[in-house]
Amino acid sequence: MPDNREIVQKADIAVSNLVADGGYLNPEQSDKFIDLVIDEPTLINKVRTVRMSSPQRKIEKIGFANRILNAAPSSGTALEEAKRSKPDLGMIELNTKEIIAEVWIPYDVLEDNIEKESLESTIMRHIAMRSALDLEELLIQGDVSITDDDYLALMDGVLKMSTNSLLDCVDLGYAAKLWKSLISAMPTKYLRNLAQMGFYSPYQTEHEYRDALATRTTGLGDATITGRQPVYGFGVQIKPCALMPQENVFFTYPKNIIWGIQRQIMIETDKDIRRRVYIIVLTMRMDIKAETGDAIIVGENVGTVTPG
Repeated sequence: MPDNREIVQKADIAVSNLVADGGYLNPEQSDKFIDLVIDEPTLINKVRTVRMSSPQRKIEKIGFANRILNAAPSSGTALEEAKRSKPDLGMIELNTKEIIAEVWIPYDVLEDNIEKESLESTIMRHIAMRSALDLEELLIQGDVSITDDDYLALMDGVLKMSTNSLLDCVDLGYAAKLWKSLISAMPTKYLRNLAQMGFYSPYQTEHEYRDALATRTTGLGDATITGRQPVYGFGVQIKPCALMPQENVFFTYPKNIIWGIQRQIMIETDKDIRRRVYIIVLTMRMDIKAETGDAIIVGENVGTVTPG
């Protein structure tokens, strides 16, 4: 069993391995870190991830808003011009901005882990856990008009990406009609496959809806009390998010949200011997965009009034 001095020496060697090549992770390390972040149980692991090799990237999108099939004309006759279909073309431009996550790892954590597994893996896991939560907050609550939080002001998040009017849910409580109202507000053309869509809510909203289901004298009511299986509203899964503001929910395809991350990730390290901690600072560049703004329905004032 090594003493504390040996542990710190081993940690110094392991930490130095992270800052080779000027602190930039190599492509394999970058991909591994991104995978660790995506594996965390946050909204990040549900949205569309685009790994970028430069600060800018353009993503083309193509679709058809209306019917393209017609009755075929007689043989040898082309379809008349008025019935021809033109795709809706568009471009999404990702422009990354720099963000930082910081993790302090106490010496006693190293003492518990140094002999059991690679210290680099331990450090990367800690950074990924912290980063995933920070990214979920920005992805949901980002707002460029904010003046008192430089981090959230970096870019607009999902709650600001919708091009639809906000749905006032003040009188809906936590009942099924909350989810019905969100579906009703979604343009019909996006409702082809409800199984791929999701309601994203605070944990309390999901818990209150579970409680409403649990009062039923049915098998569903019993299962809701005794289990943790997903709950649904009108065929759409309700997915709680830790960093969702208490008064909000939103309804969309998760892959409609694009998280662009630049693969050139930097890790810098320091050590504070008075506090007995290693300080690991992660720097990376990322952007968040919605592919289609009108495919996001945002509800506000959720649960502020409970119907009598």
